[in-house]
Amino acid sequence: MEVLHKTFGLIGVGGFVAPRHLQAIKQNNGDLLCAIDVHDSVGILDSYFPQAHFFTESERFERYLDKRKRHKAPLDFISICSPNYLHDTHIRLALRNQSCAICEKPIVLNPWNLDALIEAQKESGYTIYTILQLRLHSSIIALKNHIDALLRQDSQKVFNVDLSYITSRGRWYFQSWKGDESKSGGVATNIGVHFFDMLLWIFGKPKESIVHIRNEHTASGLLCLEHARVRWFLSINEAFLPHFCKSEQKKVYRALSLEGEEFAFSEGFNDLHTKSYEQILCGKGFNCTESKDAIRLIHNIRHSEPIGLKGDYHPLNIEA
Repeated sequence: MEVLHKTFGLIGVGGFVAPRHLQAIKQNNGDLLCAIDVHDSVGILDSYFPQAHFFTESERFERYLDKRKRHKAPLDFISICSPNYLHDTHIRLALRNQSCAICEKPIVLNPWNLDALIEAQKESGYTIYTILQLRLHSSIIALKNHIDALLRQDSQKVFNVDLSYITSRGRWYFQSWKGDESKSGGVATNIGVHFFDMLLWIFGKPKESIVHIRNEHTASGLLCLEHARVRWFLSINEAFLPHFCKSEQKKVYRALSLEGEEFAFSEGFNDLHTKSYEQILCGKGFNCTESKDAIRLIHNIRHSEPIGLKGDYHPLNIEA
């Protein structure tokens, strides 16, 4: 689908997720005019937008944005791929400069930060979008439609679900901001927020949350939703990868079982950011308000006392 030509800035262009945003902007006929990162290893810009202005200092970046605003040519969007704890600051920067914001997950770490941003969105008149790309995954849409059909037959039904996500990370992870819970929110937040949003989207609001394990590399628990009991397991420790992944040298394992039946959704992730941008440019993107339940849940998980391997815990759990 061809969309109108829009202008973009990008904060955090040197980060892990930035290439997906660069590709999404390019494939949606956008033009990246400027980017910033505290690190200057951003040669990837040559593959997408070699003419983009690049800054390593926030003062010069803000001066550029202010100049465009004063000349009545503000950027249409500013995409935010910075560390999690800086998201709300950078969203406010976008709004102050008369740009809509497109923010990576999690949009914020704390529910009250999101409440303040929602007010700032109303005051500014510019929209804050968040990336909830799993809602655009064809297999997950099919699963939601399937669950909705079953609930129309029995509105009280509660499904048994197991969610597993293991994505191996090396020692560098713990030396980066991602290894600092105060900056990333920890494993359940940093790698789990999209999955929690997906579960809430499909099975309804949370009723109870129990955390079994939470440490620097793994988090697991039991989540009771309106229509599901979910045993969940998230880890960046490759020791938890199933044997077939290790033998095939695969570093990522995603699995979801519904009533004991495996639901496949390991493929189809490569173009979800492009689809997300397409939706935003068509006026159908996910507003920041849609993140409220997931942000509240991950905040509660982060501040819950783990009970250990008691009760109904995920089968992947083993003693650390």
